[in-house]
Amino acid sequence: MNLKAERGAATRDRVLGIATRLFSEHGYDGTSIEMVLHESALSRGALYHHFAGKDALFEAVFEAVETRIGREIAATVTSGASAEQALREGSLAWIRLAGDKVIQRIVLIDAPSVLGWEKWRELEARHAFGMLKRTLRATGAVREEYLEIHAHMLLAAINEIALLVARTGQTEQAERAVEDFLSRLLDGERPGRGSGAARGL
Repeated sequence: MNLKAERGAATRDRVLGIATRLFSEHGYDGTSIEMVLHESALSRGALYHHFAGKDALFEAVFEAVETRIGREIAATVTSGASAEQALREGSLAWIRLAGDKVIQRIVLIDAPSVLGWEKWRELEARHAFGMLKRTLRATGAVREEYLEIHAHMLLAAINEIALLVARTGQTEQAERAVEDFLSRLLDGERPGRGSGAARGL
């Protein structure tokens, strides 16, 4: 990478860092491009060289935060863990991470409305939701034709619990509830056997 490209990457990273803090502290609506320009000491043209506008800047921040989430969740999963264990450990890690004000505000609160449902899901599929769906498939606990809906249901449940933890701080109680929920899902009858197959689970 040449010097110009290195400087450009460094500037982009610095703007992302500033924008991440501002979006997490003030929310999307409470953060203006002028605030980012003031803190970064960049001209409007220099900022727009990297990000087309506020929406593009927020999307880049969201992707950066999602990348960090994936990295931190992966680091909590025991090396060589089974798919079931990885799903449990990853889900519990996500509950704990939801206490992070940056993650709470940007990923759980603002992203769905700012990005729009379809764009949010498209990006989530590359990050947390994609990871969850792949792991759930690997457990063999859900029939393939129902995998997508079960993954959505599981993510929605975990996200709601994460928001509850963020509001109340009841992390231990939430972790026990998640462990119980996942045990019922993963330790029940596998698809194609007995009453579980009859129910289409």
